Amino acid sequence: MTPAKEGLALIRLILVGTLLLLALSFVLQNQEQEVTLRYFFGLRSASILIYKPILAAFGVGLLVSGILLFPAWVRGRIELRRKTKALQEAEVDLERLRQALDKAARRGGSSSDLPSEGEPADG
Repeated sequence: MTPAKEGLALIRLILVGTLLLLALSFVLQNQEQEVTLRYFFGLRSASILIYKPILAAFGVGLLVSGILLFPAWVRGRIELRRKTKALQEAEVDLERLRQALDKAARRGGSSSDLPSEGEPADG
C-alpha cells in the first residue's frame, strides 16, 4: 500500500470513529427524550424515545449505501481478476521468450531462431 493510500485509510478511520463516538454520545445524552412521530394521512405513533428513529434512519442509510456501492465493488473485483489473469499470461509468455532467447544464445544462433508471435517456443 502506498503512503498516500495509507494516509487516506487513516483519515477515513478517524472520521468513522468520530462519527460513531458522536452517535454514541447522542444516544447517551438523549435516553429520556420522547417524540411523537406524525405520518401522512393524520397517522401518529405512540411516544417513542428520540434516539430510536434516528438510529433506525442511520441503519437504513447504511443499508441503502451498501446496496448502491455493491455493484461497483463487484465490477472492481471482476476487473481485478481479469487483469491478474492477463498479467499471469504475459509472465508466462515472457518466460517462454526468455527461454527461447537463452536456447538461441547457447546454440550461437541469431535472433531469427526466436519463435515468431503465436509460434510455440519448443517448435
